[in-house]
Amino acid sequence: MTSDSAPTDTAEPVIPATRPLGALDQKILLHFPGLVVRKDLTNGLKQNAVVPTYVLEYLLGQHCATDDGEVIKSGMESVRRILAKHYVHRNQSELVKSTIKEKGSHKVIDKLTVELNDKGGFYEAEFTNLGLKKVPVSDDFVRRFPKLLVGGIWCITDVTYEVAVDTKSSPWQIDTLKPIQVAKVDYEEFLKARAQFSTEEWMDTLMQSMGFNPEMFGRRAKLMTLIRLIPYCERNYNLLELGPKGTGKSHVYAEFSPHGMLISGSEVTAPKLFVSNASGKIGLVGYWDCVCFDEFAGKDKRVDKTLVDIMKNYMANRTFSRGIEQLTAEASMVFMGNTQKSVAYMLKHSHFFDALPDKYIDSAFLDRIHAFNPGWEVAPIRHDLFTNGYGFVVDYIAEVLKHLRTEDFTGAYKKHFEIVSEVSTRDQTGFEKTFSGLMKILYPNGNATPQEMEELLAFAMEARRRVREHILRIDDTFKRHDFIYRPLPGGASVTVLTPEEIQYPTFAGPKNRPAETAPSQVAGEPVAVTEAVAENPDEGVATTPQPGHVVIPENTKGWSYRRLFAGHLKGARKITVSDPYVRHFFQARNLMEFLQMVHDLVPEGDEVAVHLITQSDRETCVQQEENLNQMAKSFTGSRVAFSWEFDHNPNFHARSITTDTGWKITIDRGLDIFQRFETGLFSIEQAIQETRLTRGAEVNYLSTGAKI
Repeated sequence: MTSDSAPTDTAEPVIPATRPLGALDQKILLHFPGLVVRKDLTNGLKQNAVVPTYVLEYLLGQHCATDDGEVIKSGMESVRRILAKHYVHRNQSELVKSTIKEKGSHKVIDKLTVELNDKGGFYEAEFTNLGLKKVPVSDDFVRRFPKLLVGGIWCITDVTYEVAVDTKSSPWQIDTLKPIQVAKVDYEEFLKARAQFSTEEWMDTLMQSMGFNPEMFGRRAKLMTLIRLIPYCERNYNLLELGPKGTGKSHVYAEFSPHGMLISGSEVTAPKLFVSNASGKIGLVGYWDCVCFDEFAGKDKRVDKTLVDIMKNYMANRTFSRGIEQLTAEASMVFMGNTQKSVAYMLKHSHFFDALPDKYIDSAFLDRIHAFNPGWEVAPIRHDLFTNGYGFVVDYIAEVLKHLRTEDFTGAYKKHFEIVSEVSTRDQTGFEKTFSGLMKILYPNGNATPQEMEELLAFAMEARRRVREHILRIDDTFKRHDFIYRPLPGGASVTVLTPEEIQYPTFAGPKNRPAETAPSQVAGEPVAVTEAVAENPDEGVATTPQPGHVVIPENTKGWSYRRLFAGHLKGARKITVSDPYVRHFFQARNLMEFLQMVHDLVPEGDEVAVHLITQSDRETCVQQEENLNQMAKSFTGSRVAFSWEFDHNPNFHARSITTDTGWKITIDRGLDIFQRFETGLFSIEQAIQETRLTRGAEVNYLSTGAKI
């Protein structure tokens, strides 16, 4: 398994031809007939064919765009036969050459790159896997498909062999050449079909199209995944994402669209990226909608300072020079890299750009970044994150996104909101381009409600604020200011903070906030933070807990039961947990971890009674009772006396923790505050709660005054 791609197995996967269709899948098939495919079919074929996803889905879209099990089964066999017969494996290139020679002609699926033979005045193609070089290619093909000249494209090609009279001429010839892509996209029909979906349904459709199971992602996690599509639909958009290995950062740029190019961050040169002064050949930015620099981080990488300077000018003005001539391009820039430090460590000791090569830690370069996507909030790729539902054939949605580059929604929010804080031109350009891109992706017809626009505006401002805040750490000549908007007409001002500023105010809180711009409301910030919730989890348990309210942001780390509850539970001798949903295994595991935390709080020689009130689940009641009984038995003779009972009241829904010391803690999610995580003997997420991503929750601490 590569660090940022889907897992692969060597065994042939077993893919069921039929499965029950959910309501969303039925809706997708109804409104986009012939343009969707079951994504588990793609993953299954991907195991044994090293071709981009859009190549496989082009074939699947022709043979398997249906919910008919028998058609899918026969279609899969057809696609396998096509790949087996025509896809060129590197280690079988000589056999394919022999086949072409013996038959005189053979159809192959391969990646072709074309160069101009300037001495002869004609074009020559190179087949990546077949290994053929200097194969003559028609000028007409080059004019119709100019991307052959830069980076190459995957094609279905008829290759012929005939010994030439002139021994210096190539015996190989290209008769036909067809890029693997959707032939036509009716954008108006797309908009009509999109109108049949709610926002949540459309968001889930896009997540499935990217190969992910939307049920495994919260709302914020979906936005952080979909922001990766903006470079395909927004011209000259600059996105940076840094995070741990294995979170699928570069997957969308390697597999999702034929209009994107993924390159290693250390393998690009100024002539390759922009223009060669020697030949006059335009580089990657002239041919691709999106250029992604993979593995961009790393202190040991050698960086050409001239390249950095050209990139700064291009990212700001869309221009680059060739001698005295100024050229323009529309390619978006994406920078993906790995970080190894925790968020708290970076906030306390350095900044979020610390992992980049030194020459890129340049405030002028970084100020051109429109959005910083926090990769540490993205869950590591694992099997249950992938979908077996229906999604768009990726080349279809890629063409839609390409069309959306002609649209502009940067000012759409101004009908309902105004920016009331002082922001720089680059800050405003940054969050407006992010807002525009998300509008195109989610509301391509522009018909978003004010509440939906506010969600995107706040998210876009947060992504740009993260850039600004960490530039301030490396260059104090930049001016500090807040990101504040206000609903029209005359609504309360809202200050946008990043989740890490809220979670670690000691390390990253807003500093020197001008009094005149102090917000009446902070987006996502707790109304009051109880003293029991330490800013740093290592600070221990507070001795004077207070009433209060805590918001646990979605997709953050550093939270634990000890941090949330210990201050209010310490000293209690009787604790009652009311939660009707302790039914499944993961919920029982949460309760077990809560009991372990309580056990650690009780002094040696003392005992606390913990009583659970829950509800029976008809489907899992036998296993549910067995789990709870085992828990009670395991704590027998320990510092915790655990007991439980069923409450059969059908209106029992509220979740809370009460103590005999007069505290009542209400939790909207109960103990279920963590996202699913990788389990195993050596899983740090299983061992340490603070390393898990949160689901997002609110906790209230109420003093009842009734001590028992």
